Amino acid sequence: MAAAVLVASHKPSPPPFLPIPRRRSSYSSRISSTTREGPWSLSSAAAALLAGGTAALAMAASAQALPTDASVVALAALQEPENALSLPTWAIHVSSVIEWVTAMALVWEYGEKSGFQTWKGLSWGMVPLLGGAFCACTWHFFYNSESLEILVALQSALTVLGNITMCFAAFRIYKASQEGSRSS
Repeated sequence: MAAAVLVASHKPSPPPFLPIPRRRSSYSSRISSTTREGPWSLSSAAAALLAGGTAALAMAASAQALPTDASVVALAALQEPENALSLPTWAIHVSSVIEWVTAMALVWEYGEKSGFQTWKGLSWGMVPLLGGAFCACTWHFFYNSESLEILVALQSALTVLGNITMCFAAFRIYKASQEGSRSS
């Protein structure tokens, strides 16, 4: 009950400061018009995420609706190990990777449309963390095999590297916004 009161009384925080995009040359307006209509527009990214989520839910529902006849009982002997991830856990892992790639694309698109090239650096700074996510998914795909323990170390190294590159990219965005506010 106390948690419900706490959640109900929580006021949303204000949105983070984002520099207001300025109109650039006709070249940047051509870029923004082509990216809006291109294959990686925001609406197509949202449609892809919706389709992926629907497919994951359909697979989960079909797995629950399997018959329990003798052929399925025979397949039960081919069970996965106990440390295998469940279908909902896999859905979370895969959707997290899809969300991260979408965030990278949106940050890149913001950098193109606003003319603030430092935002593209943030997108590049996100790449090592994506590599770490791929390491985790690969390790889980092979049932956390001891022979692939190197992936755990690689994931942690990529996480540290990704945190450093994201910090550096955020600092570059900060410096660029400070220089922009001084000149205007």
